[in-house]
Amino acid sequence: MAVSICLAILLFQLGVLPSASQTVEDTGPLQQQVEALFDPSHTLLDVKLAVDGMVDPSGNTEAINDMVDDMAAEITGMAGEGAESAAKLASLKRYLYESGAWNGNRPFQYDLGDPLGIKPANRLLQRYLTTRRGNCITMPLLFVALGQRLGLRMTLSVAPLHVFVKYTDDTGKVWNLEPTSGGGFTRDEWYRQKLPMSDRAVANGVYLRALTHMESAVVIASFLVERYVDTGQFEAALAVSDVLLQHYPNFAYGVVKQGSAYSGLLHRELAGKYTRMEDVPPDLKVKANQWYGRNIEAFARAEALGWRPQDGQIQ
Repeated sequence: MAVSICLAILLFQLGVLPSASQTVEDTGPLQQQVEALFDPSHTLLDVKLAVDGMVDPSGNTEAINDMVDDMAAEITGMAGEGAESAAKLASLKRYLYESGAWNGNRPFQYDLGDPLGIKPANRLLQRYLTTRRGNCITMPLLFVALGQRLGLRMTLSVAPLHVFVKYTDDTGKVWNLEPTSGGGFTRDEWYRQKLPMSDRAVANGVYLRALTHMESAVVIASFLVERYVDTGQFEAALAVSDVLLQHYPNFAYGVVKQGSAYSGLLHRELAGKYTRMEDVPPDLKVKANQWYGRNIEAFARAEALGWRPQDGQIQ
């Protein structure tokens, strides 16, 4: 009875929105492709290029790898043979963000026209390397890719709607680096002020924690879930999110996107087609009740971790 009431409420909430058509395909091969991203031999750059290739197969992975290798070699030369981590880091920042012969007098800059990388094309690493204008996704990924090529201890970290870098120096001290602002050192308090988040989320490691290699790979691959949700490929989004959340169960943003994919299924299959519960075919009614329950469960799970809908939004 309670489930039927939930579905009746859902039909009322959906109203008569237009419905998109979708051909359901076997998602097994897609899941295998995503699982392959977690091969232990893969660097974060390998993961990023593989993900970008799934979104846009026209990219030239080999050329990008060669370009990053050339950049790393030049930065190594700038730092000097046997340089300590501090010198390598300073050279990395100089190479990327200061205009000079080393970068053809074209430093890498923050794209204020699309700072969050909302446009899918702007999330591709090849585009960032070509235009020299990046966002809070591509800029930290290139920074970490180069840093790891230089032998620096770097990984990713996240704040609400933002990715940045955690760097461990030669003494073992961990620093935040902000690639969208010249790779400058940044305190946790600054992120909490600029991108509001709950104490619970911080305590649970949802935000501001140095991610493991596997967790960083999940964050990179979440681009696929976003893309599939945005294009109405909700089965694909769920297939990918199932794999990602196996590797990083407490990835709150990924849990939220999974919930959004279930919501998308409900809208696609019900909105504009049925206005009364008794009109819904029995088999679809069963599926819709499952989707509705999983949508509720996903958001409840994310909120239990400390995620809030208003995270990252200054009131």
